[in-house]
Parts: sequence; C-alpha cells; structure tokens
Amino acid sequence: MPIKSKIRSIPDYPKKGIMFRDITTLIKDAVGFRLMIDNLTQRYITKEIDYDLIAGIEARGFIMGGAMAYTLGKGFVPIRKSGKLPAEVVSQEYSLEYGVDTIEMHKDSFVPGTRVLIVDDLLATGGTALAAAALIEKLGGVVAEIAFIVNLPDVGGEKKLRDKGYEVFSLTEFEGD
Repeated sequence: MPIKSKIRSIPDYPKKGIMFRDITTLIKDAVGFRLMIDNLTQRYITKEIDYDLIAGIEARGFIMGGAMAYTLGKGFVPIRKSGKLPAEVVSQEYSLEYGVDTIEMHKDSFVPGTRVLIVDDLLATGGTALAAAALIEKLGGVVAEIAFIVNLPDVGGEKKLRDKGYEVFSLTEFEGD
C-alpha cells in the first residue's frame, strides 16, 4: 500500500525496544498526504457513520483532523496536552507505551449528545485514545468512531478499544515488524 510505504520506521525511539512509526515522511509527501486525507474522507463522507464533530489528538491528530474537518465540512476540536488550552478544561491521565501523560479539552467543546469522531496518527497500547474517549464522554459526548493512520495490532490497543465497545478504523497496520 502506498501509504504504508511512505511511513518511516525508527528503531529504539523514544527508548530501546520500541519501533517508532514516523508519519512525518508520509505527510511531507504531497501524494502521500493527499492519499491519507482522501482515504479518510471517503470513509466519513457517507452517512454510514453518524458524527457531528471531529476531535484530533495532539499533535499529529491536528494535522489529519483539521484537513478532514475542512474537507468534510465539520467542526474541529483539539485534544491537547496538559496546560495548553486557555479556558476551563476537563482532564484525563493515561499511560503510554513509554510513560504517563495527561490530555485536556475545553469544557465547552460541544453540547451533550454530540457524536464525535476521534482521530490520531497511531494506535499502539490504546491509552491515548481511551483517554480521549473518556474526555468526550465526561462532557456528555458520544464516540462515533476512533480513526488512525497506523495500527500496531500486536501491541493490543485495538483489542482494548473494541473490548470497551468503540469502533476502530485504521488506514494501515504494521504487524510483527
């Protein structure tokens, strides 16, 4: 798949034993970036998945989520790392493959009952996506689906998300490599 071939793999980053999948090589390539956005847009342009708003997880989720929101005519809400948003926020701590972090959203990001499509670049352990879903649900939103460019199924995040009842979509996978 052309999208997968444009993603760089960096061994032992950010720590030994982790194979980092770097999408900067995909998004700097005009054809790769267009393929990524077009493929995601095609999935969500239909009414099969009902959603009102797109939420992107910092930072790479902003790139794809912003482009998708523009193309699909939807609003965009940023999910940011702690301390980056100026108004009143709701926070959620989560575990990463290599540590712990906190993400936040503005409390007035949407009205209760809003159906939200969450987007991010990569699904590994699922911790960030679960935290984003928890934030949306704390504010009374409904998670319509969680979309990624890359899924690492061997790490187990997809199973965790599906076990919690979330629909998951990814453009490509890196299994066992």
